[in-house]
Amino acid sequence: MGRPRPAPGRRQFEPARTELLYGEWLRRQRRRLDARDRLRAALERFDRVGAQPWGRRVRTELRAAGEHHDPTLAAGSPIARLSPQEREVVRLAATGATNREFATQLLLSPRTVGHHLYRAFPELGIGSRTQLADILAE
Repeated sequence: MGRPRPAPGRRQFEPARTELLYGEWLRRQRRRLDARDRLRAALERFDRVGAQPWGRRVRTELRAAGEHHDPTLAAGSPIARLSPQEREVVRLAATGATNREFATQLLLSPRTVGHHLYRAFPELGIGSRTQLADILAE
């Protein structure tokens, strides 16, 4: 008997995860252009298998690597002043989820999520989570 073959989604997921990890490493080595190529490949594969949390992680890394194709990041937008991690936290907080709920999605601690929100509120000129949806709608 031969080895069992992985499911089709699994065959796409593992190479995508490898591309993501390599892209993250390249970005941290300040090889941003090389990182973008790897991260784009990872994003395409994650999107193909429907791995949305992983896709969000790749998009965050792409923004950190300097790739901006998000329409909410227009020059005059207050959200453009935030770091990529703060933007992701703000977007999830605007959905009404708790820090603990989306901290697991972002692979962060709830305390770190709270810290990002604490730093983002003054940048956005707001004082409460209820105002986040209005800021993002603009």
